[in-house]
Order: sequence, then C-alpha cells, then structure tokens
Amino acid sequence: MFVALLIILAALALLAVGLYNRLVKLRNNRENAFADIDVQLKQRLDLIPQLVEAVKAYMKHESTVLTEITKARASAIEAKGIDEKIAADGRLSSALQGLRVAVEAYPDLKASQNFMQLQGEISDIENKLAAARRFFNSATKELNNAVETFPSNLLAGMFGFKRETMYDLGEKRTMAEEAPKLNF
Repeated sequence: MFVALLIILAALALLAVGLYNRLVKLRNNRENAFADIDVQLKQRLDLIPQLVEAVKAYMKHESTVLTEITKARASAIEAKGIDEKIAADGRLSSALQGLRVAVEAYPDLKASQNFMQLQGEISDIENKLAAARRFFNSATKELNNAVETFPSNLLAGMFGFKRETMYDLGEKRTMAEEAPKLNF
C-alpha cells in the first residue's frame, strides 16, 4: 500500500514537471516568435528615414504626413515590452498607410527609381511581418491553450503563467477586411 502511494506521488510529480516544462517551452516559443517580429520591425524602422528623405523633395505640401511617420517611428523605437511594441507598430502602420494614400497624388514620385526600390523593400518587410505575426499568434494560442486547459492550468496559476495577448490589428482590421482598390 505504501509503495503504491509512493508510485502515485512519483507519477504526479513527473506529470507536474512535464507540464511545467511544457509551459516554459511554450512561453519561450512565444517570446522567440516576437523576437522575429522585432527583427522585421527594426528593419522597417531603418528604412523609414530613407523613405521620408526620398519623398520630401516631391511632397513639400504633405509635411503633416511625414511628421506623423517620424513621430510614429520615434514612438516605435522607444517602445518597451511586447504590448507597447504591438501598439507602436499599429500607429506606425497607420502612418505609413497615410503616406501610401498621399503618394498617389505624385506621379513623378511614383516613377522615381529610389522611391520604387524603397517602397519594394518596405513591401517585402510588411509581408515578412505579416508572416511573423501569424507565427507569433500561433505560438500565443498554444501557450494560452496550455494555460487554460486541464491539468496544466493547475500549475500555470501557481507558477505565474497567464493568458497572453494576441498580435491584434486593432483598428486596422477594418482596412484589412476591405477588398483592395486596384487602379489600372
């Protein structure tokens, strides 16, 4: 009887260690997934001053758009932690969307080789960011599932694991759900 009790306690201890280790791995996967996003965000931040300089000569009357991009970039650079960086990325994406709209009024700018190259690089980074955000949300979903489902939820609360936020588009979601307008 005593041996059976020891075997059951040992099995429960092994289960607890396994569940805890799984939670740690999932949390680390989520943090690694955000690190991938962070790399893409930094590349985008590095390209923005070049883009602004390329656009300045053409868009003398659109200084508010450029000022907003510069402020959003500064905010993104200063952001600390995952949640702040997500919010700053949203503001910067909105500012860049404003630039895309303003550029439509400047055919000479759209034909500029330097601008086209920068726009292509930013477009490439935006695509990479979208993929990295999907991977981050997948890692977050896995962690949240483990934190909220039985039996790992029993250990999650005791060791400070909590439900984490997804990378949400926020107000950009309505733009993402609209079909793009194509001009030929």
